[in-house]
Order: sequence, then structure tokens, then C-alpha cells
Amino acid sequence: MAYKKLSEQLQELGNPQRSDAFVRQFREAVREGKIDATYLPERFTLPKEFKRRGAEGSYQRDSREMLFEVTPDFEQWFEQTNNDLAATPTRRSGTPKPTAENIEAGVVDFKALAEETRRKMQASYEKGQALGRSRSQGRAKKGTGTRKTARRK
Repeated sequence: MAYKKLSEQLQELGNPQRSDAFVRQFREAVREGKIDATYLPERFTLPKEFKRRGAEGSYQRDSREMLFEVTPDFEQWFEQTNNDLAATPTRRSGTPKPTAENIEAGVVDFKALAEETRRKMQASYEKGQALGRSRSQGRAKKGTGTRKTARRK
């Protein structure tokens, strides 16, 4: 049987910046029994470079080394996982902010924004009306009239 280290397998990744995600998925596959592997008493450095927000430079993380058995099932799993990681964008770009420039440039759909605004305003109006109704019903039930009590003589 052929055995391979996890650090050696990472060198074959199509996108080394996704090595942390690969290690996470590899460990999940081991946990689920898809891959047979064991921990080794050594550590290795992930090829991915991490950046701290608002700070200069980058850093790298270490991970525990694992030894696994190379089987046709593993080769198929690796091929699928590598393709999935290569196809996944590394940064998710959020939706553009609804600024006047973005609306004029056509980046943001004005009609959709107007409809969303209309729905929000209607929901807010209905909420206020319901609150006002519940408050007025509450006062009517409590009794706003004068209370007459029988006096003892």
C-alpha cells in the first residue's frame, strides 16, 4: 500500500491559497470514514498566506501532519475536491451599495430598490397602525370612565 503525507498532497493543489479549506475538508472526510488517515507527531506550514486586517504583512499557520493511504477512492475524492476549491471564488464580493453613482451606472436595479423600499414603508406603517389599535383597545378595556363606589354610612 502507498502512503502519503498531507503536506505532500497539498503541493498538488491547484490553488495553494485554498489549502486551509482543503485541510478542513480532508479532516471531515477522515472523520466520516471516506479516507483512512492517522496523525503524525510533526507539524507543517500551510502554503496559504493569511493577512491581518488593518496590519502590514502576512503570516502562515501550522497544522498537524497526517499520513493517509492513497487509494483510487482517495484519488477520485481529491480530484473532485481540488476542482471544487479551484472553482470557488476566494473572496465573495458583496452586493454593491445603493449609491446614486451605482444606480446611475446601472450596477444596482432602481426598480427593485424602489419596490423593496415600498414594502418596508408599508410594513412599518401597518406595524404602527396595529400598535395604535392595540393601545386604544387596551385603554377601552381598562375603563376610562369614573368609578362609582358605594359609600358606607
